[in-house]
Amino acid sequence: MISFMLNIILAAIVFPFLPFFMYSQVIQDAKTNGNKVLGEAKNKSEISSEICAMDNPKSENYNLFPLDYPSDKGFTPIRKPDYYDIKIWSGSSVAIDVDSGTILEYFNGRKRTQIASLTKIMTAILVMENVKNLEEKTTITDEALNVAGTVVGCPTSVFCNSARMRAGEKITVKNLLKAMLLNSANDAATALAIHTGGTATEFVSMMNNKAKDLGLKDTNFCTPSGLEIDGQEDRCYSSAYDIARIASYSLKYELIWDIMRMEEYQFSSVDGKYTHELKNTDLLLSQMPNCLGGKTGFTPMAGRSLLLAAADPTKQHKIIAVILNDDNRWQDMRELVDWVFANYEWR
Repeated sequence: MISFMLNIILAAIVFPFLPFFMYSQVIQDAKTNGNKVLGEAKNKSEISSEICAMDNPKSENYNLFPLDYPSDKGFTPIRKPDYYDIKIWSGSSVAIDVDSGTILEYFNGRKRTQIASLTKIMTAILVMENVKNLEEKTTITDEALNVAGTVVGCPTSVFCNSARMRAGEKITVKNLLKAMLLNSANDAATALAIHTGGTATEFVSMMNNKAKDLGLKDTNFCTPSGLEIDGQEDRCYSSAYDIARIASYSLKYELIWDIMRMEEYQFSSVDGKYTHELKNTDLLLSQMPNCLGGKTGFTPMAGRSLLLAAADPTKQHKIIAVILNDDNRWQDMRELVDWVFANYEWR
């Protein structure tokens, strides 16, 4: 009887600490189950055990990277019984559930790589958080105009369909945001950085500080536009997972996504002297009814990339999908989003 009672007491003392003692077993289970996803954990105690694996390089073999729970609506995406795998032929890819942070698809998600104009999502966030009045006027400088690639009036480096911005021209911050997000204009991004941070260099420091605040471990920005710095390209990087987190965070600013859903826009300088035409670079906007907006990216080093937000058929659940370095990004993104909603249900 005494032995029996001692066993009960010992079990009562040890049981509450089992999740910590079983940590090695949790990791072993993850290694033997490559399809495990964060959302299938039964409770947040189990999730906390999974978080411990985040900095383990081998953890890229399974999906254990949680978000910081931007909201708690009580729904978690669960794999359907007829679940099947998908392979996206990109450099890296990630799909996450916005509300729970569950990773739904993951391939090389923490691979550090150049991300080109997907950078502009962070630029937009900092403008929203630091410019009190988006109708403020900003004066376009030679520095802002002296950038390569896509600029206002020239949707590609070899084609112009509208007037370019001019030094001394005054434009509102909101219109520059539209130029940056719709047309992926590098001059607009640089002008916004100078207006918000005083200098482009100081603004980049703000971007990297924000990345640290968000807990991003695989990101270092070097320009507000996403253009790499000649000879220092290895300093400019992020990852599919970090970009998905940034995009998820940006959903708190409805204006960013309202802009990214616009197919085209026309704006004028404050004095009405110059008019500029913008066209959205996201080709899926008109092809996917459940698309909530997206952002394209391209440089020769980064390749062709795309991030997209989409809603399930009920419009209650949102996902963020990111594809980096993929020449077939449009078709692959459609397939990835369709696959998520075909293979998961929210409970």
